[in-house]
Amino acid sequence: MREQYPALLIIVPLLTALVIPIIAYLVKRLVRWIAMGALIIANISAIGALMHVLNQGVWHYRFGNWMPPWGIEYVIDPLSAGMALLISFISLVVLIYSDVFLKEEGWLKIGMYHTLYLLLTVGLLGMVVTGDVFNFYVFLEISSLSAYGLIASGGSKAVVAAFRYLLIGTIGGSCYLLGVGYLYAITGTLNMGDLAVRVQPLMDSPAVIVAVSMILVGMGIKMALFPMHGWLPDSYTYAPPHAISFISGVMTKVAAYAMFRYFYFIFGAANETIAIVLQVIGAFAAIGIIVGSIMAIAQSDFRRMLAYSSIAQVSYIALGLAIGNMYGLIGAMFHILNHAIMKCCLFLIAGGIKWKTGEYKIAKFIEMSRKMPKTMGAFIIAALSMVGIPPTAGFFSKWYLVLGAIEKNMWIYVAAIVLSSLLNAIYFFRIIENAYLKKGQEDIVPASPKKPELPFSMLVPIIVLGIGILIIGIFNEPIVCQVMQYGLPGGGMR
Repeated sequence: MREQYPALLIIVPLLTALVIPIIAYLVKRLVRWIAMGALIIANISAIGALMHVLNQGVWHYRFGNWMPPWGIEYVIDPLSAGMALLISFISLVVLIYSDVFLKEEGWLKIGMYHTLYLLLTVGLLGMVVTGDVFNFYVFLEISSLSAYGLIASGGSKAVVAAFRYLLIGTIGGSCYLLGVGYLYAITGTLNMGDLAVRVQPLMDSPAVIVAVSMILVGMGIKMALFPMHGWLPDSYTYAPPHAISFISGVMTKVAAYAMFRYFYFIFGAANETIAIVLQVIGAFAAIGIIVGSIMAIAQSDFRRMLAYSSIAQVSYIALGLAIGNMYGLIGAMFHILNHAIMKCCLFLIAGGIKWKTGEYKIAKFIEMSRKMPKTMGAFIIAALSMVGIPPTAGFFSKWYLVLGAIEKNMWIYVAAIVLSSLLNAIYFFRIIENAYLKKGQEDIVPASPKKPELPFSMLVPIIVLGIGILIIGIFNEPIVCQVMQYGLPGGGMR
């Protein structure tokens, strides 16, 4: 069974997604447990794959024993295995959280929600482990179509937001597919490893330059890189809280991870064309960091504030890719992990506050610390991490990015990171001020130990992610040295 971990990682959630509607029709209450079981198996498979590659090196799993470039293979190294574990873990945590929102729904909505949710998980997992550029597109479309459906389930405004996301996302997917078509036409292969070898002598050809441009636009849209972020604010604001927590946590980060794989492992950052592209990415990222942070300050809705914050945070990752040295790439990869946990935790908190009080407006969060002390405690940790206060996880990824920028004398990037952290402090400390320092006109009944502030299935995921932010920060060195550094170019595992 251990030899099949890469296949089980995808196949178990996929097959479960296909039978979920039937199970929902027959026995509605079993759906949640079966979906959780599938995600537990996916987590175990991801952990097993990570342990395997840390001990034995890169794992090439070939379907049907067909050798590449003819056959499809999954290629798992420490980074891709770590990404798979991150996706499957957050998927499981958010699924546990979502039970309260779905309890009263009919069998059809419950069945469709869990089907789309598992398909989204399958698509994201497939994107990080596949070694085939067209297979990547298949998983990209699975995840995108599932996300459109999950976002649209939030009501009339969410339907409009999902439709806009569909239009822009389709452009992104089409650009990526066109790029793959150009690469296949000029190299005759779809296998990533084979493509990396064959494309190098052709990097200056017009076809490859067009392909690089198309992939940049396609992945830029999917990761919401400024100025290709137009789909994100409304989608994150109006989607159901139990769906957007997962989508905001990992979806844009998987696209950023894919961009890293393309520009550093397939095209090669040493090439002059790619160096220019990375400079363009860096310029967009630096502007996006500032614009996203300023727009977040201007918001009165907690969800919309988090949405614009995501634009800035994704730009940190892009900035690390543009810096391109070891510190920069470590900072980018580490921020993928950190932001996934931080942003998922914050959206879970937003959903919990809405469930408890019916409010998303920041002005209504006065004395929230007395109503929901544990939830707001987790918020404090996540907010400090977003700002970049040690020993939270967010500090260390920003620290690596600053070190990388200083090493390459990119002082504009350093200024953008520092200024953005100050802007982050402004919009997060505004909420802390309302929740902890301001006094309301009416008496607030503190949360009772006998009556939890949130249902157990909602509170535990929030607390687990809050603690996780601290653990990742405190133990950042082994994560970087044993997982991330070995998956970077020149890290020793390839």
